[in-house]
Amino acid sequence: MAKKHIDRAALIATIRELKELSNEQKSDILQLISEQKKYGIVWEDSPEDVEENLRVNVPVLVEDKDRAIISNADDAPNHILIEGDNLEALTALSYTHEGKIDVIYIDPPYNTGNKDFRYNDSFVDSEDGYRHSKWLSFMEKRLKIAKKLLSDKGVIFISIDDNEMANLKLLCDEVFGPENFVGDVIWEKADSPRMDVTGFSVRHDYILVYGKQNFILKRLHVEQVPEHYNRVDENGRRYYTKPMRIMGGHISESLFYPLVAPDGTEIYPYDKKGEKSGWRWSKKKVEEEGERIDWVNGKNGWNPYFRIYAENMRDMPVETIWNFDKVGSNRTAKNLLNEILGDNAFSYPKPIGIVKLIEQIGGETNSTILDFFAGSGTTLHATMQLNAEDGGHRQCILCTNNENNICEEVTYERNKRVINGYTTPKGVEVEGLHDNSLRYYKIEDVPRDSSTTGLKKLMLASTDLLCIKNDLYEEQSVFGNIKLRPRIARYFDDGKQKMLIIYKVEAIESIVEEIKKMPDDTFIKIYVFSTNNYAMDADFEEVRDKVFLCALPAAIYNAYRKVLPRKNNVITEEEEE
Repeated sequence: MAKKHIDRAALIATIRELKELSNEQKSDILQLISEQKKYGIVWEDSPEDVEENLRVNVPVLVEDKDRAIISNADDAPNHILIEGDNLEALTALSYTHEGKIDVIYIDPPYNTGNKDFRYNDSFVDSEDGYRHSKWLSFMEKRLKIAKKLLSDKGVIFISIDDNEMANLKLLCDEVFGPENFVGDVIWEKADSPRMDVTGFSVRHDYILVYGKQNFILKRLHVEQVPEHYNRVDENGRRYYTKPMRIMGGHISESLFYPLVAPDGTEIYPYDKKGEKSGWRWSKKKVEEEGERIDWVNGKNGWNPYFRIYAENMRDMPVETIWNFDKVGSNRTAKNLLNEILGDNAFSYPKPIGIVKLIEQIGGETNSTILDFFAGSGTTLHATMQLNAEDGGHRQCILCTNNENNICEEVTYERNKRVINGYTTPKGVEVEGLHDNSLRYYKIEDVPRDSSTTGLKKLMLASTDLLCIKNDLYEEQSVFGNIKLRPRIARYFDDGKQKMLIIYKVEAIESIVEEIKKMPDDTFIKIYVFSTNNYAMDADFEEVRDKVFLCALPAAIYNAYRKVLPRKNNVITEEEEE
């Protein structure tokens, strides 16, 4: 029997007209219809307290200026640390950084059942029947926003272990698309086996990698030539050789053909047992690169070998096995953190070698990096260290809650000491990475109120969001000849960018007169309070070529609407789309 076609639009229209159902019931039914899946992972959705809060409030970021660490270096990158729930932090970043993040690295809770994962202020243990559903609900909401933040060449790396690896792979296929799966890395996290276990001694974790459509995995540049490149050709190039003959496995008939030895003998690729094998190269490749074949006349006759030149191995493909001796282990990460903060500041930090490698293969020297499970702050430490090593200008954004004062006493304190310099427990002085600025933000909730009073409150609270969005923090007290009052207008100018925020439209006339006096090549981003999407364009007509206009807080609401949960008991066509 053929499957009946369902007219979805007609069904939605019918549900809208049902008087027997409340608005909330209609919303729930329509949501179920929109989320029905033909294939993929399915779980019982578990609402979060923070999600319910976002139904009635919108988050903004407010700087704690007492914790700001400002470098004297010219063009020092402004790194950002956000204290608060990462779902709220990601919502705020959906306005400031949509499509701007090049590399995301996260190390989320692994949901081991040993109370490493907290959901709605309660730890989830192995007896919780909704353990995996809660974790999937938690991760899906955050990954969907993360996808919106990625640039068109962006990539996300996610650490995980066996407890949720299979579920995470299916979830990421759904969120990012299976076609955007880049690879699955195995990281050797332990540098020695555990002798106290009764089963396997697990020494590895995984890192899942998904990239946007324009993402290109960078190759690794090898500075030193390995010792086994111990031969030199007539041009002084170093190389080593490998046998041309394939040993074992299914061999294509096209690879069974004769090669001509230096004495004219035809050599066929038979294996040691005298059975047909094959050459590693096709006939065409031999014709094109035959000069790379070396012949050795041994006791069993002529054997061909092909050359691998060191110069061709300087940029190597990234392998999917990351050994602890290359990127660090849990032990080395813990030892480093103990040197910075003292013993037992954080249980399971990641080594900076992992994050440095991720940033090298996933981004550029000027990439924007995001970690919204910041933990001990390894990602920022690694970013600053890598910038110091290769002269890069990467900017890092960290998000973490302040459970057990982790944000203040671990994440922030670690990187404060890395920037300023610190002394190890053994008395060794470690020079700081001074060419970095770090700004500390907290999340503030503003009611979702569309009244004029509510919109003004959101506008006034959004100044720090605009500074982050434009990476512009140097506030000026005057604009032209106008001495500014902060609740009327604020002006930011660092010599490279100019930004004006106008809270009272009555100030526009005098501001326009000042802009008229400015040079023709002046360009100012102007954010104007408006109760709708109109940015008072007509008032700026005379200086239109000198300004970029944006209506606030409409622009913020427009960005947030894509990620905020719906208000309770409300159905709108806009939210259904």
